[in-house]
Amino acid sequence: MAKVLEFKLPDLGEGLTEAEIVRWLVEVGDVVAVDQPVVEVETAKAMVEVPCPYGGVVTARYGEEGLELPVGAPLLTVAVGSAEPVTGHAASGGSAGGGAEDESSGNVLVGYGTGAPAARRRRVRPAPVSATTAAPVSAANPVSDPDPGATVASVATAARATSAVPDSAAAPVSAKTSARASALGVEEPQGPVAVISPLVRKLARQHGLDLRHVVGTGRDGLILRTDVEYAIKAADEAPADAVPQAGPEPVPSAERIPLRGVRGAVAEKLSRSRREIPDATCWVDADATELMAARSAMNAAGGPAAGPKVSVLALLARICTAALARFPELNSTVDADAREIVRLPGVHLGFAAQTERGLVVPVVRDAHTRNAESIGAEIARLTEAARDGKLTPAQLTGGTFTLNNYGVFGVDGSTPIINHPEAAMLGVGRIMPKPWVHEGELAVRHVVQLSLTFDHRVCDGGTAGGFLRFVADCVEQPVMLLRTL
Repeated sequence: MAKVLEFKLPDLGEGLTEAEIVRWLVEVGDVVAVDQPVVEVETAKAMVEVPCPYGGVVTARYGEEGLELPVGAPLLTVAVGSAEPVTGHAASGGSAGGGAEDESSGNVLVGYGTGAPAARRRRVRPAPVSATTAAPVSAANPVSDPDPGATVASVATAARATSAVPDSAAAPVSAKTSARASALGVEEPQGPVAVISPLVRKLARQHGLDLRHVVGTGRDGLILRTDVEYAIKAADEAPADAVPQAGPEPVPSAERIPLRGVRGAVAEKLSRSRREIPDATCWVDADATELMAARSAMNAAGGPAAGPKVSVLALLARICTAALARFPELNSTVDADAREIVRLPGVHLGFAAQTERGLVVPVVRDAHTRNAESIGAEIARLTEAARDGKLTPAQLTGGTFTLNNYGVFGVDGSTPIINHPEAAMLGVGRIMPKPWVHEGELAVRHVVQLSLTFDHRVCDGGTAGGFLRFVADCVEQPVMLLRTL
């Protein structure tokens, strides 16, 4: 006996309330195993794959790629339960048989328990069916509970057979598309339109596009959003003499890019930082020649068996933890409601990392307890995860101080914006050979500009200047770090 269970977008933690569908990992009719990832979504924190807590046949998907859904919105429905063996996905991903009570996950996301699914079932009352038409299976018209005698295999077959059945309600023919079709000598197609998504229909209506003129590139001729966008573009680029003129050409509108996902989160955080934090910036040039020499000596000692090389960023991070031990005012946050400065006991060091998805700030936990080698290894691990889009929300939150190495972009200086709710950020420019007075003589030295932006509520300029000067002294004379070991 099979029944349909609805899987909703779970709570992804860290106070996230919505996520954008990036990529579906399953199709309607596919057999999925318990805890198998079914969709990849992007939140304001990270890209994550969402596992389904049920095993069975996917009977409907809700939303197409690019759609933003709130937590608790339906993602897909799964027909679970059968005594008949299933081949295909189930052979490699796990069994889809057994009762519904056996097909819930014991290791699922927030909002889904480890026990059996709720007894309540979603049932759609069947509408009268004529001899020539039948209701399609789609995201807008999901499968109702199957016949009690149906198996997962039969549900999979039915779902695949009907997932791309065209909707019998064709979009009305617009004057624009009819005129264009007549002018180009295109015959008016008849019959149903092979489109499932209501968003695709809405997009076509907004642009006055008749879907009966669109050729679908999806499975079984299904019209996808890309097909509609291509048809709209082609229609707009059609020769002027092919379409009757109905007035002046519309003025091209400016491109609008939604502020959502990582970019939206960054925008909100930076705006909040500017609104709430009275920041100030001080900077200094430092001679990093000795730091570069010390790094080369460290990496040369011990040969290849010594492990990964220590990066300049790791050395700067270690210098920051030493400086924060001397100036703990900058490792704090402000509780505006209580009118209190909260000095934090440990240093969780964030570092800015640029990825294809935008700027993220992974956090090295308990950086004050690590040496340069340990910090460097953790930075390398988190950077790789950031580039692969596999950072968890927990790895992107909880920082107490941020190090921003914008020198990798080939720039010398900047005025960093504090990563709210932290109290300070150290910016590091590129290290470049420049003329420098060294021991009373002009010489070519490796020079770097250091910038410190700080919350003026937690300290005055004397403390900020003392912190920045200590960092610069350690860059110029790395031997000073020996006192902190």
